[in-house]
Amino acid sequence: MAIKIAEEAERLANEIAAPMGLRVYDTEFLKEGAKKVLRIYIDKLGDYIAIDDCEAVSRALSDRLDEQDFIEDAYTLEVSSPGLERHLKRDWHFEEAVGEKVDVKLFRPLNGQKMLSGILAGGNLKEGIVLKTGDKELHIEKQSIADVKISFEF
Repeated sequence: MAIKIAEEAERLANEIAAPMGLRVYDTEFLKEGAKKVLRIYIDKLGDYIAIDDCEAVSRALSDRLDEQDFIEDAYTLEVSSPGLERHLKRDWHFEEAVGEKVDVKLFRPLNGQKMLSGILAGGNLKEGIVLKTGDKELHIEKQSIADVKISFEF
């Protein structure tokens, strides 16, 4: 049920965001403690998300969600940027991040490590990723990967 809610909310959010020059990066519908949260992450190609962007999408989406009324329980709507250290969850996230430094968290150690950092050389959700570390290329299978996110150094 949560997946269907997230998918429908994302469809509506995309309809709202696209004319504003924005896109939906990710959507989550989660239970956090006693409350439910619908979280929409928006992105803008080649530019940063401003608070005004989040506010505009949030207001319009809130109205559309009230009209559609497909979420039965009470929930909180949050619209934000995925941030600089964004998680890579979809194939297009990986495609756009090729050449970027990433942090990879593994379920099981690989060469004695559960956390790896390197340059994303390629990959997708079905097969896994190729990570350049120094002069080596590591091929990491999808089932071994717990999380991949952009690494940003301050």
